[in-house]
Amino acid sequence: MSKKQRAFLKWAGGKFKLIEALSQYLPKGNRLVEPFVGAGSVFLNTDFDSYLLCDINQDLINLYKIVQQDPEAYISAAKALFVDEMNNETAYYQIRERFNQSRDPFERSVYFLYMNRFGFNGLCRYNRKGGFNVPFGSYKKPYFPEQEIRAFSIKSQKAEFRCVGYEEAMNMTRKGDVVYCDPPYAPLSTTASFTTYVGAGFSLDDQAILAKMSRHTAIDRGISVLISNHDIPLTRELYHGAKLAHVQVQRNISQKGSARKKVDELFALYDDAYHAEATELTPKKRFKSKKKK
Repeated sequence: MSKKQRAFLKWAGGKFKLIEALSQYLPKGNRLVEPFVGAGSVFLNTDFDSYLLCDINQDLINLYKIVQQDPEAYISAAKALFVDEMNNETAYYQIRERFNQSRDPFERSVYFLYMNRFGFNGLCRYNRKGGFNVPFGSYKKPYFPEQEIRAFSIKSQKAEFRCVGYEEAMNMTRKGDVVYCDPPYAPLSTTASFTTYVGAGFSLDDQAILAKMSRHTAIDRGISVLISNHDIPLTRELYHGAKLAHVQVQRNISQKGSARKKVDELFALYDDAYHAEATELTPKKRFKSKKKK
């Protein structure tokens, strides 16, 4: 693989570190569909003819459309906030308040990047009223991702962005597509439910619905679906009938490096066959035969 392209947003659960492993399991196709695009690391580091990139976060999708259409105007406006006098609690909470009061997509997009880089650990979290509520991050000098924004804009000319839920995104697939699902992960424990960032969150019922839709999309319609999640007994049960592969990745949700431990992750590939028994797969060898030429 050539040099990896970083996303311009920090993102909890981002797939930058998993790109090499994920690429070995992702089938070939004409268009990649992502119902949970997040920061877009998979989109940025794959080579499909086109992309359908979806997320339920309207701010995220509006931001991507603006960067797609007018990156220079966006860079100019956003860069003005990346100065020393804006790197303090007072300035941060003023911007956060302006963001929550604004209804202008461009203005909100500019503030969104500022809060993503100056806020705590790059989290994206809203309260029940829809207000962004991530606290100040106290970083010495937040990085302005100018080159990453430009790279995203160039690549996004091959993409369509839609603010829809995962069910609607799955229903928008067509022959020749490949689907990659990176849902909010099932909690490792009852106290680890940090994946609830938007709206009412992603429940265990949603996990089950996604698994069922993925299975039927693959078997009934011939569209392969790859899902990533924590490797725990629950997800192995949910993804029964898929081909499974296990990887380890460094989890970066903690601000302290000493607390960033490797966790077990699972890839589940649904293809056009149902597998009665769980099958552990080695990279490339088994999936390679399933790829379309």
